[in-house]
Amino acid sequence: MRKYMFTILLTLAISNAAKAGNDVDLKFNPNSPSKIETLTMPDGQAVSYHAYEHLFFVSNVEDSTYQYLNFYIPASVSMNDSQTPIFLRTYIGGYMASQAMGPSATDATGRALLEGYVVCIPGSRGRNSIINKKGKNYYTGRAPAAILDLKAALRYLHYNDGVMPGDANKIITDGTSAGGAMSALMGATGNASEYEPLLQKMGTAPAKDNVFASVCYCPITDLEHADIAYEWLYNCTNDSTRKISDVQKTISNELATLYPAYINSLGLKKQDGTSITADNYLDYVKSFLITSIQRAKNEGCDIPDSIGIEFNKSEMPHFGGISGIKNMKNKTGMPPMRESPMMGDGGKIMIPMGNKEGEFVTDIDMKRYLNYVVTTQMLKTAPAFDSKNVVPGQAASGENGEFGNTKGSSVNFTAFSITKATNGKITEVNSDIKANVHLLNPMDFIGKSEVNTAPHWYIRHGARDRDTSLPIPINLATKLMNNGYDVDFCLPWNRPHSGDYNLDDLFLWIKGIIGSTTNATTETTECENSPGNVLIIYYDSTIGKQPLLKSTWEMGCETIYDYKNFNAIAIRVPINANLNSVITKLNKTKGVLSVNRDQIMHLD
Repeated sequence: MRKYMFTILLTLAISNAAKAGNDVDLKFNPNSPSKIETLTMPDGQAVSYHAYEHLFFVSNVEDSTYQYLNFYIPASVSMNDSQTPIFLRTYIGGYMASQAMGPSATDATGRALLEGYVVCIPGSRGRNSIINKKGKNYYTGRAPAAILDLKAALRYLHYNDGVMPGDANKIITDGTSAGGAMSALMGATGNASEYEPLLQKMGTAPAKDNVFASVCYCPITDLEHADIAYEWLYNCTNDSTRKISDVQKTISNELATLYPAYINSLGLKKQDGTSITADNYLDYVKSFLITSIQRAKNEGCDIPDSIGIEFNKSEMPHFGGISGIKNMKNKTGMPPMRESPMMGDGGKIMIPMGNKEGEFVTDIDMKRYLNYVVTTQMLKTAPAFDSKNVVPGQAASGENGEFGNTKGSSVNFTAFSITKATNGKITEVNSDIKANVHLLNPMDFIGKSEVNTAPHWYIRHGARDRDTSLPIPINLATKLMNNGYDVDFCLPWNRPHSGDYNLDDLFLWIKGIIGSTTNATTETTECENSPGNVLIIYYDSTIGKQPLLKSTWEMGCETIYDYKNFNAIAIRVPINANLNSVITKLNKTKGVLSVNRDQIMHLD
């Protein structure tokens, strides 16, 4: 492999330590003292950067341990630069406090620097952050403190856009788990008025807080509906692999019955415009898993049929070949995770579809598959999130603490759980808690005309991630798509709860949404010139596929599959054709609803 050495200047600028009060200057000073640092990546490449650290982002600092950001500029980026995207990574996990950290060679921050992007790492208060006032401890980070701190950091970047390197109009947020939820919130709630009084009280910079794109790994979000979604999905394992008490089984059954009404209330639609209801929702969820499994099989994974996966019994069409795919078999006895990069923006890597018996995924037995998931890791008990005292003596969850008060209390935040916990004495959550739950739910803001939601989304949730249920990220991605946003979403096969993986995929996507504007050098993959490019095209059933077929024929494309279960065809674009031009023409063809480049479900 070719290696690149980037000579780096690192400037470390540490502001004067701020104390609680009203004397913090929110203006960025580019003339602060500096020193040189270098980050060495796992493959030996080195990247140097200028670092500005301990930049407080509110004038009324309540907790100086967390309320600041660190800012890193690759040496390849000029201090006068105004075009380079800013990659903002939050390290929030479990809704706990997160100190601003430095870039890491093992996650997306180091890769972002290597790619030539400016990196911002903000701190934020969380449910466990405490300050002491006159001998008494106060919990400073209960909801919605974390998202307020992150918004304050965003406002700082926008406020100083004219003097800080990078482009604050191209901020890309990234987070995992509760951090994924925060990334989703930053993306969904840009400039939302509900936060304004709280932000002003903190003394944030007078600027906007919207972002350009959000990267969300396994976002633990939509908390007020997370319990009913979890039990709707995993209820089928209660009498087999899941180990819960009879009382909790009863709770699980009650919660599961509430989910269909919620799905019906969302008014979601499939890509072809079909309404998503409780009657077809399970098949919708299955479609994402089937896509994930097919992609993994195409890459060489052994997928056992013993876990509920059904394969074709006769010959199926072939979607084109590929070279350079690693055999992903392992020795753990568990189907391997999908690890190697697949086709990103620009169609660099092809996806083959099997043409032999047993090579094409046709269905999945969800009960068998979910029981397989439970054998790999224990599920949460019922309720999974709002658990406090629902069963007598049941411990409070982290989410119960998240909505507690400054004294460190844990509280119920759903009507179901508070009714159970109080034996029916209280049946409604109080208004203050409701307000905080609302401020932590991106689903409530998507589609509001007065909110500046990020135009681009990259959402990943492992196919066996049980920290929240599959419907949570699926609903988030679908609602975004339904409101016209560019969404790249999939459930990576056999992956548990994790984040910042398959970074080749992520940064190909980022390059696609911003264009190749950075100074980083990239390496051509072995598969860049693989023969053919596969596109999957959805069309309006009322118009039919004839205009589409005519258009593809005129461009010399080969129709390789005509789907029977939904209105779509798959085509192979000739190797000598310009893929982007073909996609542009197809999107202008009468009746075409969407054009997808690969087997990731691109919800755009």
